Amino acid sequence: MITSLSRKRKIVGLIVILAGLPLAAQSQNDPELLYKSKCAMCHGGDGSGSTPAGKATGAKDFHYSEVVKETDAELQEVIKRGRKKMPAYQGKLSADQLDGLVKYIRQLQGR
Repeated sequence: MITSLSRKRKIVGLIVILAGLPLAAQSQNDPELLYKSKCAMCHGGDGSGSTPAGKATGAKDFHYSEVVKETDAELQEVIKRGRKKMPAYQGKLSADQLDGLVKYIRQLQGR
């Protein structure tokens, strides 16, 4: 009886994990979902940096002229290496993910 119940729990757990894999993979390949999972907590959904975490860490507003003037390569470097309290994502994000994030940031800037 215990073995049967334990086995059923393991099967249900495995189904739950497997059901979540496509969503996790999708979020890693969708720039908007990736931004929401990695950046929005500080930079906000609109890129203003006006979230509580953003204010506490000094997150840049993507609409500031100094940020708008940065090249795509410069933005990628900031994402890779981090800046001040922003964590570095080098080795954690692929080149395609970095490109997608920069394009999404440009969309937020209205460019």
